[in-house]
Amino acid sequence: MTGTKGARRAAAALAFAAILGLTACGPSTSNYPGQPTGKSGPNNPTGELERESIFGEDGLTLFGGGSGDAEAGTGIGVNSFLWRASLDTIAFMPLTSADPFGGVIITDWYQDPKTPGERFKVTVYILDRRLRADGVKVAVFRQTRADNGTGEWIDAAVAGNTPLQIENAILVRARQLRISTIEAAESR
Repeated sequence: MTGTKGARRAAAALAFAAILGLTACGPSTSNYPGQPTGKSGPNNPTGELERESIFGEDGLTLFGGGSGDAEAGTGIGVNSFLWRASLDTIAFMPLTSADPFGGVIITDWYQDPKTPGERFKVTVYILDRRLRADGVKVAVFRQTRADNGTGEWIDAAVAGNTPLQIENAILVRARQLRISTIEAAESR
């Protein structure tokens, strides 16, 4: 009997765990039938509220296309001028990663031939879909070679204005790209 009792307890525990797991998958608030919660249509037959897209209400836009363009929904998730200007500004450094949907550019370590005892790494964050001064953030990392003969790289402080100077260079280049795009559109 103890084997049967143990099997029943195990089955009950398994059933409880399954019920608990299934209830965790459900919505936190219930919507009763007949209570519309949003617009219904062919793409939303249940009438649930539309969720906000990670790409914004206009979808993806490539190279600054306006919301009236036929190409809306086919580009990157950040401001294209800031994206291109960031790539142009740090073009001398090798890229490790460039995520146009998340707006993150990460370089590999760069060692200037004029200063062989130090190297730099840059991460650029594009924070907005609009061309704004606070739409870009730069983090700079610096390492110097240890003097103890091991050749190890040791983290070192970066001058406080270095990230700001790179941000300003990116913003200047982004403005240049935007002006050239406007001038090209006007000359058509």
